[in-house]
Amino acid sequence: MSPTSILSGGIPEAVERCRQQQPAWAALPVSRRLRPVRALRRLLVDNGERLAEAVARDMGKPAEEALAGEVLPLADALRFLERRAEQLLRPRRVPIRERPLWLWGQRDTVHRRPRGVVAIIGTWNYPIYLNGVQLAQALTAGNGVVWKPSEVAPASAAALFALLEQAGFPAGLVQLLPATRQAGQELLEADIDHVVFTGSAATGRVIAETLGRRLVSSTLELSGCDALFVLDDADVALAARSAWFGATVNRGQTCIAVRRALVHRSIYAPFTEILRSLAAKAAPVPLVLPAQVKQAERLVRDAAAGGARLLTAPSANNVSPDHCVPAVVLDARPEMAVWQEASFAPLLAVMPFDTLEEALASETRCPYGLGAAIFTQSPARAAELAGRLRTGMVTINDVVVPTAHPAVPFGGRAQSGWGVTQGAEGLLEMTVPQVVSVRRGRFRPHLDLAGSLGGRQVELARALLEFSHGATLGRRCRGLLQLLRAAFRRGE
Repeated sequence: MSPTSILSGGIPEAVERCRQQQPAWAALPVSRRLRPVRALRRLLVDNGERLAEAVARDMGKPAEEALAGEVLPLADALRFLERRAEQLLRPRRVPIRERPLWLWGQRDTVHRRPRGVVAIIGTWNYPIYLNGVQLAQALTAGNGVVWKPSEVAPASAAALFALLEQAGFPAGLVQLLPATRQAGQELLEADIDHVVFTGSAATGRVIAETLGRRLVSSTLELSGCDALFVLDDADVALAARSAWFGATVNRGQTCIAVRRALVHRSIYAPFTEILRSLAAKAAPVPLVLPAQVKQAERLVRDAAAGGARLLTAPSANNVSPDHCVPAVVLDARPEMAVWQEASFAPLLAVMPFDTLEEALASETRCPYGLGAAIFTQSPARAAELAGRLRTGMVTINDVVVPTAHPAVPFGGRAQSGWGVTQGAEGLLEMTVPQVVSVRRGRFRPHLDLAGSLGGRQVELARALLEFSHGATLGRRCRGLLQLLRAAFRRGE
């Protein structure tokens, strides 16, 4: 089976082929479903350079950067599934000690059932890593997958899909759709059970509205405009270098990139001086989407008109239309567009603050809640501040990279979406809980409650309430005596 052969017949037919294969796959033990996952991880070792070259063809990312930033993290994510999936997906018996007395004889088991057919509408900025993790988690959980790759990264999708075939996933279980916008729109209207989407907040809203009409669930990993807090006791050099890295990694085309830096006024001057030296050496970089170049230029112009200072390299005046100069906007203010809009360009806004309350008030003016970073030498201060941030992830004294840990979830809040991918929580997100309750014996006091409550039933309920929840030992003992009297009394 080749990637092109499964596209015949249209999207509804592709979804139906996937649905036909999914039940048999879900019926396999998790250990059996993990065999192709393990095979895929081994294939990454031999084919990593080929995947990296495909990414380079799609978006111009250096192949060595793609190998380190996409193939390696994907391999680690697969190994996490190999180690933990069986335990995480195993049926969970509810302990008897947690069972109420009125459910005497009942045993409950919580199963994690696959959702069915999961539609993945893929992203392009990390086309191997992000798509690969979502595919592997959906498949490990027992789902079939219909995958619509980004129209910007077709070569990466084809290369990754070829490895999925080689790894031994059942024919037809993963359906690769054309890498077009139209295919994504049609997929949302198809007979699917869940959607995983990574992309902009604007597109996420459209997807949520479309799926909401049919009550189809979704995981939406959307835009970010992440803040970095630099407290007065921070390592200034480390914080400044990290802010620059976080703003420019992958040429700024990262949802969890650092977009805003809130720096205590006592160290604002040395912090900005380090950024000045870094910005002065920065070369223009090509961006995949020309619209992102135009947006970055608009954000910079808006900030400058509002009184902000701009740090760029001397080469900023001679740039081609598809290139962007990494820039730092100093003395930014919360009302500026650069502080409130998500962007996919190497752009950093910096603002001083005097008190933490002032910094938090400025941070919350941004509607996104994907990630944040805190730089301080005090673990207690970091923990207290992290607890007050409305974000899915917080890194302490580092940026971006820690969020790729294979055992932690990845997802945001507010306009950054809902649900998570990656880690244990990401795997469980590809399932739904189903409770199976088994009742033994003949004790069914509720069967006598049809119609009006009799005196004995009321007495039993009151006795159970006092015995189970009385505030003192005496009240609970009294409830027990009442319970015994009511249980053994004949008649009504």
